[in-house]
Amino acid sequence: MKKSIFATALATSAALALTACGAAPEEEQTGGGGETTAGGASDFTACLVSDAGGWDDRSFNQSAYEGLQAAVEELGIEQATAESQSESEYGPNVDSMVQQGCNLTIGVGFPLENAIQSAAEDNPDLKFGLVDQTFSEGQEPIELENAKPILFNTAEAAFLAGYVAAGTTETGTVATFGGLQIPSVSIFMDGFADGVAHFNEENDADVQLLGWDKEAQEGAFTGDFENRANGQQQAQQFIAQGADIIMPVAGPVGLGAAAAAAEAGDVMIIGVDSDWHESTEYGDIVLTSVMKEIDQAVQDTISQAVEGSFSAEPYVGTLENEGVGLAPFHEFEDAVPQEVKDTVADLREQIISGDLEVQTPNAP
Repeated sequence: MKKSIFATALATSAALALTACGAAPEEEQTGGGGETTAGGASDFTACLVSDAGGWDDRSFNQSAYEGLQAAVEELGIEQATAESQSESEYGPNVDSMVQQGCNLTIGVGFPLENAIQSAAEDNPDLKFGLVDQTFSEGQEPIELENAKPILFNTAEAAFLAGYVAAGTTETGTVATFGGLQIPSVSIFMDGFADGVAHFNEENDADVQLLGWDKEAQEGAFTGDFENRANGQQQAQQFIAQGADIIMPVAGPVGLGAAAAAAEAGDVMIIGVDSDWHESTEYGDIVLTSVMKEIDQAVQDTISQAVEGSFSAEPYVGTLENEGVGLAPFHEFEDAVPQEVKDTVADLREQIISGDLEVQTPNAP
């Protein structure tokens, strides 16, 4: 019999690098080997535009950039990138990619929606992609024949992280917060809340979750993805309330939370997007991470465009297709009870098989 974890809420983002808006495009682009190439796949140019987090955000921008580099190396294609410094640069940076004749331009993050959608509508002969956001007209989602949403059902992996957090906490209090309240952020928090609730239900426990009320779709948000001080302050508030495990869903702002956890000395962090044990300097306090395999999704999307199999059908990363996942426990391997590990492995298989459904109003 299928079990459901309900979303009880009723309501519901080398080679050539343009590091600033409006930078003049180079006349020559390079292939994966760093030399100008000609013929075959080298006639194809894949391009990437970051949001304001930049390529070294230790999060989704960096992961997308790594996916582009992998595609360039594998396929021998050309590339161009634009690293946005502010919201005002999104449109001009996407336009710059179009002017360079990019065959495929991918925007990283929900703030690029308007810029990518406008470019796709104005340039039907070119292809576009958008990480973490669909296209829309008003409040209604729409499909563009030449533009692909690249989405991730992170609630599935975050559910596992919530269960691990609830089964590992020593204070009985865990926490999460977001940067902005948008679907691609809230979906993490929904899954995390369900995982904590499932642990409580199955173990007759009472682990408290700070920072997110799933039923009300209300919680803690810093209001941005750039100001690390905001993340540090929010984490300090949670720590003062007894939280010893925190999952920040806020891009670089989350690194501020990690700094607060490191300063506290007895607080663990759950990373998001990438494996924070590997991608940040806070590896020794990272319990695990809820990963989105953005790099592979970007690489696959580029490959499809090069090979002629590109479609507007959204890519949705799940546990089943390994588009999302839970990182290893690394230095906390011995801190997570074996019973919790065994249960999480079983829950993962239940989610993949469909026997257990993690529901969220923020699902892609």
